[in-house]
Amino acid sequence: MSLGDLVKRIEPSGGGFVLHGADGWTQGRTMYGGASTLIAYAAARRAFADLPPLRGAQVGFVGPVGEDLDISVSMLRQGRNVSQVVTDMFCDGQIVHRCLWLFGSAREPNAKVEPQRVEGVLAVDTADEMPPPMDNLHFIRKLELRRAEGRGGSRPGTVRRWARFRERSGLDPIGELLGIGDALPPGSMRTMRRRGPISSINWSLTLLNDHPQTRDGWWLLETSSNFADDGFSSETLRCWNADGVEVMRGLQSVAIFG
Repeated sequence: MSLGDLVKRIEPSGGGFVLHGADGWTQGRTMYGGASTLIAYAAARRAFADLPPLRGAQVGFVGPVGEDLDISVSMLRQGRNVSQVVTDMFCDGQIVHRCLWLFGSAREPNAKVEPQRVEGVLAVDTADEMPPPMDNLHFIRKLELRRAEGRGGSRPGTVRRWARFRERSGLDPIGELLGIGDALPPGSMRTMRRRGPISSINWSLTLLNDHPQTRDGWWLLETSSNFADDGFSSETLRCWNADGVEVMRGLQSVAIFG
């Protein structure tokens, strides 16, 4: 089941939405965070069809997200240019996912800073493809991944990969970015002394363009640890298009076990 298929299966129920049988996007005992976040975004869009473009979000991965979901959507505040929407996702009556969405209409700019360009990465056309994981149930098999740097990378605690969905139908550019933006493991994984479970706790993201575009579905993703100790890591997440122009940036707290 593709992410586009998941979005299509969201149905209205009472004052909210439901989604049953959201299989194929597992990551351990929970749903992959990009998939659950995209589902919440799609529900917000369906609840309030006239929302302006998405500008940012604060995502809380509260608990394990299963295959059967109940989703509530509420308007926190709707101003002249900015609307803030809250989505809550429930499994078996327990809240497992919460998002605060920030939508904003474009205005005449009073300040302008161009997005940054990435340097020192392999072009996607020449990058080596990475083999899929052995686990057929892992969501990462639904993506194509290529190395953006030589093995080991150039900086400690950083992972860079070219990534695209194998099946992209049914996704708009914003939905595609939300779906793929959390796909990499944390950069701190490269500094771990031994293998162990890793779990994202939250994800705060900012869109740098309300109409992001790329070539052939390829996005360059980076996760980089700012600090890791005491079983936690603070991570910066960045995303560039195929031309090396940054389109999204975020921060994430990660729990490191083992």
